[in-house]
Amino acid sequence: MSTLPKKVSRQSLRSDLAFVADWIAPGSSVLDLGCGDGALLAYLQEKKACKCYGVEIDDEKVLASMNNGVNVLQQNLEDGLALFGDQSFDTVLQLESLQMLQHTQNMLREIARVGRQSIVTFPNFAYWANRISILRGRMPITKSLPYQWYDTPNLRFSTVADFTDLASHSGLDILDKVALHEGVPVQFLPKLRGSLAVFRFRNKM
Repeated sequence: MSTLPKKVSRQSLRSDLAFVADWIAPGSSVLDLGCGDGALLAYLQEKKACKCYGVEIDDEKVLASMNNGVNVLQQNLEDGLALFGDQSFDTVLQLESLQMLQHTQNMLREIARVGRQSIVTFPNFAYWANRISILRGRMPITKSLPYQWYDTPNLRFSTVADFTDLASHSGLDILDKVALHEGVPVQFLPKLRGSLAVFRFRNKM
């Protein structure tokens, strides 16, 4: 028996996803790498008339995305994006999953190849609470880094400054960068007070 897609409002989205949604143009094509349960894509389809596709590896999340009415492909992102042509999407998203990949720089270049613009988010390791944990001799455990050191899926830890350097070395043009805390942009000392980094970029012209 099929399940009707759930109605998704902006208020029901996680705060950081709602922030990213505001950067997506109505009617555009969107590819979400590591789309989870597809809630963001479902919202973009319903409220902004976007043409959306997701990529996800987890069986339960693939099913959840399908139940949300999202077209989803089950694939390991480590295998690359060879299925997609150059600039085949207006926007490619990779939200809080880039740090889980082995070949980070290659993936960034592939994201920029496939999308006319790309948006990535990742936990900012320079966030003040993380720094205090390190000073105390402990690996950080926060909302954006909720795992113990021994069971974390994260392979990489980055800061706003580190990613800015990587983007430059990878031939990317940064269009926007914002540090968020609880989904709200941080204006004062963003590299210290922002727990989540958000970057929008494209290939250099």
